[in-house]
Amino acid sequence: MTDKKTNYMGPFISMVFLFFVIGFLTTVNSQFQAPLKEAFLRNAGNFRNTFTTLITFSWFLAYPIFGPVGSRWVNGKGYKTTLLRGVGMMVTGLALFFFSSWFAVRFPESSIHAGSAVIPVAFLIFLIGSFITGGSATVLQVVINPYLSACHIPGTQSVQRLAIGGTANSVGTTIAPYFVTGVVFSGVAMSDVKVSQLMVPFICLAAIMALVLFILSRIALPDIEGTRNDTGEKLEKSVWSFSHLTLGVIAIFFYVGVEVCVGANINMYAIDRGIASPALLATLYWGGMLVGRAAGSMLSKISPKAQLTFTTSLAAVLIALAMVFDNPWLLVAVGLFHSIMWGAIFTLATARLGKYTSVASGVFMIGVLGGAVLPLVQGFLADTMGNWRPTWVIVLAGEILMLLYARVGSKVRSIAD
Repeated sequence: MTDKKTNYMGPFISMVFLFFVIGFLTTVNSQFQAPLKEAFLRNAGNFRNTFTTLITFSWFLAYPIFGPVGSRWVNGKGYKTTLLRGVGMMVTGLALFFFSSWFAVRFPESSIHAGSAVIPVAFLIFLIGSFITGGSATVLQVVINPYLSACHIPGTQSVQRLAIGGTANSVGTTIAPYFVTGVVFSGVAMSDVKVSQLMVPFICLAAIMALVLFILSRIALPDIEGTRNDTGEKLEKSVWSFSHLTLGVIAIFFYVGVEVCVGANINMYAIDRGIASPALLATLYWGGMLVGRAAGSMLSKISPKAQLTFTTSLAAVLIALAMVFDNPWLLVAVGLFHSIMWGAIFTLATARLGKYTSVASGVFMIGVLGGAVLPLVQGFLADTMGNWRPTWVIVLAGEILMLLYARVGSKVRSIAD
């Protein structure tokens, strides 16, 4: 049990801030798809959308790899050491983004051939940076999610604390599109984007996160009893023996997949439809998530199961209507309902797990692979079909599967001893 006498307010604020950083950088990464499609992939042939979505794929590919690593670090070294390692990885990834831009300027002709496509080496460096930074976000969330869920803040329940963290995450995701278009690329037309514009913003972000790393190293981060097994203690069961967790991992696969499909690919859908200011759609989508999470942080009386049932049902209706009317603006409203799904699924999936919680948080990150797989599949379908409109059926199917988890799959059939 969590020691309710310990003051967790300082660590709680630190976790909320890091949730902001994760949301900001995750969306910054995905918002580079459209501009880097022009800057790097002009000669990528008929599969430009597919190659472009590798930016998001690389980020979320890190989750199933670093999720279990993060949980081992938590169990072996504790929450604070794992947190510092995660922030250190983030500094490294941001430095690689800077190096990608520097390499493109210094060696503009360096490229590889994939069939008829010509891919700059600098783009591959950017993908590596995306993978490392995504890995840092994974490790940080292995710490943040169980910490926010378990740390005692008077007058709150776990799903509220996760919603507060999610609100900060959404502030980051909301401002990120305009950071990319207005700060990094200075509002220039897509055809005039230059990769050299990446250098200053990313070296500044790397320096800021290095300062954050220094500050965090000097902040006390109390451990939370009962959320991780002690070093050398054997867990009697496999964490996968808890069906509500296993099905929760599947649910989060589809949740992250559909969230990223809308957030990352709505811009390219809007461009194909000839809609002006496509970045506005992404901003409004993430802004809807901000509003929804702020509202969700006040829902102390409504169960996570009821929240997930309501939001998945309405999101499915909106997606179906967007496909029927071929209208990207309807997808914008989906953000309002995506907003509290993460916290609801995590709370349901880790219910009554006790000392298995930190391990569960690590394997839970495996499900985030959906953010890599589904947008990539959607981009491939858009290339092969020549149209983004029918590809949104992937998102619709994901909403329906999450609804089934809320109604059936989240039932706790066995609990930790």
